Amino acid sequence: MIDKRILVTGLALLALAGCANDPAPHEQMRLTEQAVEQARAIGATEEIEAMRLAEQKLARAHKNMAEEDYKRARVLAEQAELDARLAEAQVLTGKSEEQLAELKARITRLRKQLGDMQ
Repeated sequence: MIDKRILVTGLALLALAGCANDPAPHEQMRLTEQAVEQARAIGATEEIEAMRLAEQKLARAHKNMAEEDYKRARVLAEQAELDARLAEAQVLTGKSEEQLAELKARITRLRKQLGDMQ
């Protein structure tokens, strides 16, 4: 009787250990690669800290995928996606600030021209 209990317990533990393995995060890797490409497409470069981090973490996630360390790969890919989205937001914010400064300069010129006309 005791041997059967030990055997059943051992099999149950093995089954639980098998369930604990993380699946390969293929979808997360795809989303992360898209986020990095999108950030690059709008002008994010490695000069932006967040973009540099995104690319480094994505490279490490690929390495972890090759090593079948899927949990670590998923975490790094998620972080890389967030970093890429931050880099994209920083680029877009910078572009918006440039446009705003240009509009302010135009308004100032127009006001000056209108003032000169009076």
